[in-house]
Amino acid sequence: MDQLLNPIKGTGRRKTSVATVEMVPGNGDFTINQTPGVLYMQQNSSLIFTMQAPLEFLKVKNEYNVTVKVEGGGLVGQAEAIKLGVARALCEFNSAYRSSLKLKGYLTRDARIKERKKYGLKKARKAPQFSKR
Repeated sequence: MDQLLNPIKGTGRRKTSVATVEMVPGNGDFTINQTPGVLYMQQNSSLIFTMQAPLEFLKVKNEYNVTVKVEGGGLVGQAEAIKLGVARALCEFNSAYRSSLKLKGYLTRDARIKERKKYGLKKARKAPQFSKR
C-alpha cells in the first residue's frame, strides 16, 4: 500500500541534461516542469514518443501519472534523460519489468558527452591552419 501513496522516483541523465522522474498510479498525465509534456516538447512527436517509449513498450501508458523536473541541455537531451528516468522508475514499481526494459536498451545510460577543448587547438580536435612557409 505504500507504493500507492509515495511517488516512485527515477533519475535519468543524457549529455548535460538531468531529469528527476516521479511516478504514481493514475490516468496517464505527463507533466514536465509544471507544464504539460506535449507543450514542453513543443508538440514534437518524435521527442514525445522518445519520452514515453518505455511506457508504450510495456503497454502501461495510461496507468501512471508522470511528473518530471528536468534541467540542462537541449530538448533532445532532456527527452532522452526523461526516457531513462521513466524506465528506472518503472523498474522500482515492478522488478519484473527490468529484464524486458534491459533487453530493449531503455536502462542503458548513453555516456556520450561533448569533448573538452584542448589548449593550442581551436576546438576539441580542430587545429589551426598549418603553413609550411
